[in-house]
Amino acid sequence: MQDALGCLKQVIAPLLAGNRKATKYLSPKLVVKASRRHKPRYGALVEIVLTIGRPNYAEQEFIADAKKAGEGFPVRKIQVKAWE
Repeated sequence: MQDALGCLKQVIAPLLAGNRKATKYLSPKLVVKASRRHKPRYGALVEIVLTIGRPNYAEQEFIADAKKAGEGFPVRKIQVKAWE
């Protein structure tokens, strides 16, 4: 759990730069992700939802692909999703 709390800054920083979602994979059973609820606007509030726990279906597929590619855990790069 200490690793999860230690990477909060790494996960929140891409959101403040204007991205929608950032995910850090600590192990095959534990992910830390942060999501912005609203598209950034001038002078608007920044509302971030933080989730620490089991991966969802799409994240489980990414973990399976990472294992096939030989990537070790924790995954070094943070997966970032931009606004569409």
